[in-house]
Order: sequence, then structure tokens, then C-alpha cells
Amino acid sequence: MVMSTATTGGVTIRAARREDIPALEQMIATSAATLGQGFYAPDALASAIRTIFGVDTDLVDDGSYLVAEIDGALAGCGGWSRFATLFGGDRYADRSAALLVPGQDAARIRAMFTAPGFARRGVGSAIMAASEAAAREAGFDKLALMATLSGVPFYESHGFVAEPGITVDADGIAVPFVPMTKALHTPDAS
Repeated sequence: MVMSTATTGGVTIRAARREDIPALEQMIATSAATLGQGFYAPDALASAIRTIFGVDTDLVDDGSYLVAEIDGALAGCGGWSRFATLFGGDRYADRSAALLVPGQDAARIRAMFTAPGFARRGVGSAIMAASEAAAREAGFDKLALMATLSGVPFYESHGFVAEPGITVDADGIAVPFVPMTKALHTPDAS
């Protein structure tokens, strides 16, 4: 599924391309380091950036990983997935390319990050709206994600429900995350 370009509220959303990956990796690290402050210990944040966070090229190749731009500047990224991997970029070892079954499994919301200078400007909401619409169009009726502690309020505001938190080992450092789920409802045709 390759998404065309769409603009919502001044935020332009398009499918990520391979040539975007270096800029996305840098933005993800900056976003996590800046917006994760106060939610994670510095060593946990640094380890998560080094071993877990990052771009999943399977999603880029699939066309389901999105780039958000405001006035041509990289403002954020994220997307959805039909693959079983719940979280983690290419360098995260616990990954699966198994395909999910629409109507049975929950599509994944993946690797959402906002550039710190564009926080609270609708970037995440625009990516979420595009991702939900694409997952719904692909036949999925529920979503699942693994939230950072700093992301939980955002996802709750978009109807996700938190499950009990977990910790993930990132090079011997326990990093807390929160699994979250959401039922997708068909929009009213009125």
C-alpha cells in the first residue's frame, strides 16, 4: 500500500522513501532524547535510542511508513503495519516479518516521533489519522502499539487503552513501555 501525499491542518503527509532514512534516524534520536526527558532515566533513553528506536525499512518498502512535513521541513514520522513486529527499528533484534490477518489481528501503529520544534502542532494527529484510515482500508478493525512513557497521553487522547506496562532489555538496561490497543470503528457515512 503506497500512500499518496495529503495535507491536513498545514501538515503534509507522504510515504517515506529510502532516501529519507538518514534524516529520519537523526530526527527520531533527537525527538526521543528531547521529548523523553523526565520520563526516562538518561541511560535508559540513550540505550533505547541506540538499540530499539529507529526506522523499520520493511515499512518504508511497504509504503506504510509516513513522513510529516510542515512548510517543507521534516516534522515527524510514523505509520502502521501489517507485519507482526510491534515495535523497534531495524537494529532491534526481536522482530517478525509474519503478516497479520485483517479482522483477526490488530494492525500495528509504529515508530511515531515528532521533531521537537514541531511538537503539539498536529503532526502526530495527522500521522495517526492517515495510519488509521489505511489500516481500516486494509480490513483491520483494531490497532495495537507499544507506547513510550511520554507518548501515553497522546495515544490515550486518540482512543487507545493502556495495558499493564512492560520493560524491555536494551543492552542490559530495563526500559519501560506501555502496550496499548484500540478498536477501529467504521466512520459514519452520514
